[in-house]
Amino acid sequence: MARKSQSGVRLRPVDLARRHGLSTQAVRNYEEAGILPPAARTPTGYRSYTPLHASALDTFLALAPGHGRATAAAILRAVHEDRWEEAYRLIDESHAQLLEDRRTLRAVEDALRDLGDAGPPAGTGAPAGDGEGGRVFVGPLARRLGVRPATLRTWERAGLVLPRRDPRTGYRVYDETAVREARMVHQLRRGGYLLERIAPLMTQVRAAGGPEPLEAALDDWHGRLSARGRALLRGAAELERHLGELGRPPDGGGCRPVGMDFSRPAG
Repeated sequence: MARKSQSGVRLRPVDLARRHGLSTQAVRNYEEAGILPPAARTPTGYRSYTPLHASALDTFLALAPGHGRATAAAILRAVHEDRWEEAYRLIDESHAQLLEDRRTLRAVEDALRDLGDAGPPAGTGAPAGDGEGGRVFVGPLARRLGVRPATLRTWERAGLVLPRRDPRTGYRVYDETAVREARMVHQLRRGGYLLERIAPLMTQVRAAGGPEPLEAALDDWHGRLSARGRALLRGAAELERHLGELGRPPDGGGCRPVGMDFSRPAG
């Protein structure tokens, strides 16, 4: 049901707040952040909202699970300021990030398969392989992963990666298995896992000699990515409805995200 037909309806902050179990201060904060359009004021100075403000709030709360609250707020601000290309760019970036996270998950699974095929766990004296270049020192490995050497040393102190020491120089040396473990830790960190969550997983992988202990974590990761994908779809549908409330954006010039069809009249 289009809300444009209700343009004469006036709502109090508490009306918007109760709708979603929010505080009235939260509603006011959303207005000040540009998530809601500016509200009119009554002669006594109280805010007076309309169904359009309720629509904006509905849209923000639908966008937030998929895009995150900061990006959802930025999308609404861009929409309300008629900065359509900025809104589309932010939406595209969230979808691109989800795709990258899916690629990251596949990379983790590939790294685990590699680890399972690598033979004995790290620290058992297995000969260094040549799959990642054989013996690698901390600096080159850090550059390969795109992290700082200090990060690798932090992972070592946490027991996540177990490099050997060169007997002559004392330098850290990462053999093929240690490199693969470093890659796996790096990918898990990118997937949002904290060091304290990764540590027991790495311990279990070494004890089991394979990736099976991580199956539950990977299943959970798959589930979270799927939930984000669904949330992005729900947010897009709600944003499309809200754009109809605002009136169609200008035609021509620039990309429009999939699912936002402005070829038909809004309403």
